Amino acid sequence: MNRTRSLLKYSITRLALAPIMLWVISSLVFLLLRVAPGDPVDAILGNRADSAAREALRIKLGLNEPLINQYLNYINNLMHGDLGQSLNNQESVSKIIAKTLPASIELGVAAILIALLIGIAVGFTGIAKPEGKTDLAGRLFGIGTYALPPFWIAMLIQILFSVILGWLPIGGRLSPTLITPQGSGFIILDSIKDGNLIVLTSSLKHLILPAGTLGLLLSGIFSRSLRVNFEKILNTNYIEAAESRGIKRNNIIFYHALPNALLPILTIAGLTIASLIGGALLIEVTFSWPGLALGLQEAINQRDYPMVQGIVVVVSSLVVSISLFIDLLIACIDPRIKY
Repeated sequence: MNRTRSLLKYSITRLALAPIMLWVISSLVFLLLRVAPGDPVDAILGNRADSAAREALRIKLGLNEPLINQYLNYINNLMHGDLGQSLNNQESVSKIIAKTLPASIELGVAAILIALLIGIAVGFTGIAKPEGKTDLAGRLFGIGTYALPPFWIAMLIQILFSVILGWLPIGGRLSPTLITPQGSGFIILDSIKDGNLIVLTSSLKHLILPAGTLGLLLSGIFSRSLRVNFEKILNTNYIEAAESRGIKRNNIIFYHALPNALLPILTIAGLTIASLIGGALLIEVTFSWPGLALGLQEAINQRDYPMVQGIVVVVSSLVVSISLFIDLLIACIDPRIKY
């Protein structure tokens, strides 16, 4: 009963702090964009536009108002769920994000699944034969994948599998000859729902390289974490007690050590999913993947203030929500955790 009350109190506190965290992040983004070099008017009209056209556009976009008025309007719109309109095409930021977010989620989920499969396999293989050649190779793999520049490994994979071997598409989300199915924006789910095997096959082929690249780069984090936690758990008293009772080594590993070693993996997976927008930026740009990260990069280059602010607010909301969910899930799984 006390544990349930403590968990409920913790959840309410985190939920109450979430709006404050989002307000701080939103305010920082607003201020940083204004002090950064560059002018949205220059990005839209160019440097050769006359002063009258520049001033007219500045008034139309509301950039002529005092900074405090712009900030108050921005916060007021956020409180009413309005992310504003893009400065470049005057389209609703919410609609643009709704179009691009499914692509990023599709890429992120596939990358996390690949990272977990590779990371757990490599980490578990090293644990089976500690301090051997396999364990050393697994450690080098973890360090190497963490240190490799994403854009460099992405280009190498493109050259190998798309240019040289010609097995997979070099970029994009779907073949240009095919029509994107209408629905949720998740092409794989929509094509399965419609029974369109041609679109499904094409979308999976386009997903393999970017998801595989991102999953490979993330897998080292999971393999290293699993290896370290497993080593720590195997040296605990309850594992030694299980061995002294004559329980088989495989049973100890699978039924006693592995569940406890996987708890930190769950935490890392949750935080990695929440922060994939940053890690996926170079991958989306390299593979021309039409997701949120690619949209953020274009908005920054074009000094599209509302677009950048809207994407950051949405991503921050996802980070806060997923972090809270992971904390509560781990608290329910592991009774040793107290709040």
